[in-house]
Amino acid sequence: MSAVPAAAAPTAAAPTAAALTAAAPIAAEPVLDVPLAGLAGIGLAELTERASLLTRIDRKYVLPRSQLEAVLGDLDPEVRVLDIDGVRSSAYESVYFDTPELTSFLMAAHPRRRRFKIRTRTYLDTAQSYLEVKTRGGRGATVKDRLPYALDDRATLTTAGRRYTDFVLDEADIAGVQGQELVPTLMTRYVRTTLFVPESSSRATIDTGLSWAMLAARRSAGPAGQERRLDRPHLAIVETKSGARASAVDRILWAHGHRPATISKYGTGMAALESDLPANKWAPVLRRYFR
Repeated sequence: MSAVPAAAAPTAAAPTAAALTAAAPIAAEPVLDVPLAGLAGIGLAELTERASLLTRIDRKYVLPRSQLEAVLGDLDPEVRVLDIDGVRSSAYESVYFDTPELTSFLMAAHPRRRRFKIRTRTYLDTAQSYLEVKTRGGRGATVKDRLPYALDDRATLTTAGRRYTDFVLDEADIAGVQGQELVPTLMTRYVRTTLFVPESSSRATIDTGLSWAMLAARRSAGPAGQERRLDRPHLAIVETKSGARASAVDRILWAHGHRPATISKYGTGMAALESDLPANKWAPVLRRYFR
């Protein structure tokens, strides 16, 4: 994709990054020390080289955190844990942007073959932030484009950020968004641990410390200052990213009675916090874990 010209000043009136930090603290705890302590580490560069060249199939699992230790205890000793300067679990924050009519959410909820997702993703441990635009085209392939982003702007869509999102959406032939207002709607936070599975040259992620918060710029979110937040510290989301064959982590999860679930941190979080939104796509997960 060709470069997008830089632009000038940020657009106005969105929650500040400081306000988000104050509104939703996160406990940056490790996933589970015991089953992972004996596994060797792997650096980010090696993980990217060895586990990013696959045409991937992503499978997501939701399970009680109390059952996670048994799953991790069955991992092959050759599995390795992403280790960056001795840190094996990292805190993530995402701020999602949508139109006031929730075009992005509704495209996923119904669902539409062509759809998009716009967010900033911040690695809280290293204070690095990116603007990410995920698109899905007519053939069902998902593409993620990202742009380095100023940490203090992560709760806003700057003029340069908006120009970038419009460019990516136009390249993906996704219509109906250009020219519409885009506002911050939802923030998610969690702690992530990443595994490398040599047997299939695949990876798996484990997210805990799960938290969702509606943002004030959302017009239907209620009176100003009203906190709308959902914390699920007793849950874990495991996502496997492998080729056409299921990975060893998938097989371990199946052996423990866990099956893939339809869940989206944005879509499911929005539906859980606003009960009047369409939610049939995520109904089983919502009933079992969120309501």
